Amino acid sequence: MTTAYEKLDLRNIPTYSIAEAARYLLIPVGTLRSWLHGRFYPTAEGKRFFQPLIELPNPEIPQLSFTNLVEAHILRVIRKDHQIRLDKVRTALDYVDRQFNVPHPLARIEFQTDGVDLFVESVGKLISASQDGQLAMREVLKHLLKRIELDETGVANKLFPFTRLNENLMEQESPKTLVIDPRISFGRPVLVGTGIPTALLAERYKAGESIDNLADDYACDRLQVEEAIRCELSLSQAA
Repeated sequence: MTTAYEKLDLRNIPTYSIAEAARYLLIPVGTLRSWLHGRFYPTAEGKRFFQPLIELPNPEIPQLSFTNLVEAHILRVIRKDHQIRLDKVRTALDYVDRQFNVPHPLARIEFQTDGVDLFVESVGKLISASQDGQLAMREVLKHLLKRIELDETGVANKLFPFTRLNENLMEQESPKTLVIDPRISFGRPVLVGTGIPTALLAERYKAGESIDNLADDYACDRLQVEEAIRCELSLSQAA
């Protein structure tokens, strides 16, 4: 007999505060808040309201789900690297949503295949992007999606976040040092292959323990410990 817990999809449970999600994804808190709740913006005709880009699992609960993290991870590069206006992004997402008719299309396998092309084509038309511009956007998006692992149904179930604000997505493959998996450590970041929470390492470091001692205690590389600490202590950079 299948229990209610077994039916529950941990990926869609409200889990992360805006501050936590912003820190994990290196997105300014204000930016992420506008993606979740929308915002007013001035026009020649007066103020208009921009509709949210990401739909929370429960509008009465402010926390994001893991699926929301994946969506924000993808939107980050769309806004940061291509500076596309939010209303254009919203229109393109609506187009992809209509084509696939599934919830959260950015977090599904369809977006990783035909969805990327549909999205880029739609944005390209909206902003009159050149063929070279569309190609660059498509390549960056596909590169970004390499940091998402899918389950057998094609839905994202692991995210390997970036840990540095100056990551160049196309120059090199950034190491997958940390992973966010809703089935491990309540969905908080852990060191890949170990299950060691980054928060635990950061707390011990703040208490005065050295990085070398932590690496010895947990039988991991110094670089892994450094990236874990960076993930947890970078809130001021993301804010």
